[in-house]
Amino acid sequence: MKAWPILAIVIVQSFLCIAHWFMYRTWIDFWWPMSPPATLGLRFTFVLLSFVFIVASLLSFRFSNRTVRTFYWFGALWMGLANFLFVGAGIAWLADLVLRVAVPAATRLADRPYIAGALVAISIATAVYGVVNARMIRLRKVTLQLPNLPECWRGRRAALVSDLHLGHINGYAFTRRIAAMVRDLDPAIIFLPGDLFDGSKVDPLRVIAPLLELNPPLGMYFVGGNHEEFGGAEEYEAALRSGGIRVLHNECAEVDGVRIVGVAYGPSTYPLQMRTFLEGLNLKGGPASILLNHVPNRLPLAEHAGVSLQLSGHTHGGGQIFPFNYITRRAFGKFTYGLQRFGEMQVYTSSGAGTWGPPMRVGTHSEIVLLTFA
Repeated sequence: MKAWPILAIVIVQSFLCIAHWFMYRTWIDFWWPMSPPATLGLRFTFVLLSFVFIVASLLSFRFSNRTVRTFYWFGALWMGLANFLFVGAGIAWLADLVLRVAVPAATRLADRPYIAGALVAISIATAVYGVVNARMIRLRKVTLQLPNLPECWRGRRAALVSDLHLGHINGYAFTRRIAAMVRDLDPAIIFLPGDLFDGSKVDPLRVIAPLLELNPPLGMYFVGGNHEEFGGAEEYEAALRSGGIRVLHNECAEVDGVRIVGVAYGPSTYPLQMRTFLEGLNLKGGPASILLNHVPNRLPLAEHAGVSLQLSGHTHGGGQIFPFNYITRRAFGKFTYGLQRFGEMQVYTSSGAGTWGPPMRVGTHSEIVLLTFA
């Protein structure tokens, strides 16, 4: 492994250990007194749980079997629940601070177990809602008007299917469900703007098999996201190409007069290279063009090069689960989700159909987008 992934793992694991200690400490301080053996057992449990998700993730990159899949499911579910328990622990201390000022000490201490119990119940309910909500995939319909759009494109429909994160949680059955939804839309073309895979070790041809059964008249076009690079982008792209999906890795394809451009995640992290590539296409002043770029960034480069429409994903509509919504919106602003305009260019950022990590969505929703060109 390179140095930066190891450093990232150490930083994330350190935070998880601190967060689990905070949850453990909050429970001990707020719950009714526990016996020494029970306290020791709880401490040991929190120590083990703090390592579950990282260990499960590392195993998922190397192995693909029922045991690893089950372990990863458990780790991902716990990570989602732990997120809400951590928020609940913070709220518990804030409530205790308010009560410290408002009520006598004896009353405040007597109320602590009830505060803790209520917040744990709310955390569990929120996690359950998140799992159910993540599996409810919505259809979003968007009408687009692009300058210099060829007449033959007017009235055509395109399916935008982003961030499926196929792997140990979203597998063959999930892909089959997505494919059935897309088939019912009868699109002329399908766009896959990255994170089709989540980077875990799977048989890529098997897991995407239902998508390969789709046969839109103008084809399917894919560009890699950051998660494809976790598991080896070359293997994923080879599987897609063998299945008839056009992979645009710093490439441009002309489809009935519209130029479809793809910049994979890796090259998009080098602004000078991306600028040189886009400007070399001479898009400005020509027919309508569509850029597949996984992350809704580099907008000045794309707009200056003459791109008409950028299609992105990555944000999961705003961090996937609360409270990461605020972090994501801070990073991407209004381009976190939906149809926006940047100068002369339009940008649509999809919340995606799948999930990464916790199979939950709270504050966001899963979607497939039907684009209609007017």
